[in-house]
Amino acid sequence: MKINKLNIAAYFIAGSLLLTSCESVQNANNTQKGAAIGTAAGAVIGGILGNNIGKGGNAPLGAVLGGVVGGVAGGVIGDKMDKQAKEIKEVLPGAEVERVGEGIKVTLNENTVNFDFNSANLTTVAKTNLDKLVTVLKNNPDTNINIYGHTDSIGSDAVNLRISSQRAEAVKNYLVAKGISASRMFTEGLGKSSPIASNDTDAGRAKNRRVEFAITANEKMIEDAKQGN
Repeated sequence: MKINKLNIAAYFIAGSLLLTSCESVQNANNTQKGAAIGTAAGAVIGGILGNNIGKGGNAPLGAVLGGVVGGVAGGVIGDKMDKQAKEIKEVLPGAEVERVGEGIKVTLNENTVNFDFNSANLTTVAKTNLDKLVTVLKNNPDTNINIYGHTDSIGSDAVNLRISSQRAEAVKNYLVAKGISASRMFTEGLGKSSPIASNDTDAGRAKNRRVEFAITANEKMIEDAKQGN
């Protein structure tokens, strides 16, 4: 199932739900979670998890990661995502990797993929780290990859949206050049709308000039999981 902008619109629904406690969900075994949730309940939990990420400022990413297949298939997908998240942590120790629902949120901050002010050019360090991520993405071909570009708060909304879109596209284009199928990837620029640090300091602004990934199961992984594979 390819993620597109129609899928992103789902965050308006997810945003209406309130996460009261996700500790019990996080602590559960993923197979147990998937089997226990079920398809209908899974949709509700998915919305809650999506809203939890959205409250951090990134509603589109939260909506994508909030989608839950549920049931036994959800447990199978969860196990596969656990393994992939572990791989990413091992090859990119500087990245922030978080399992959300049946997906993976990856934040490539100033230690991995960062941009100079008003620039969408990938640095040598950024390319080196993306090369490491390429290996994991190739080892796990049955996923969709949503790429979100971000900026600091300096400049107009229009300029920041343009630059953030260019940053997401720069990462996508680099991954395509390294052999990752373009059909797996969706990009969006979120401008300055989702800061993770204060924009009052140089260090904080550097952290906000970043790229985030939402990695989710594609249609093949979902169908395989339903068959117990």
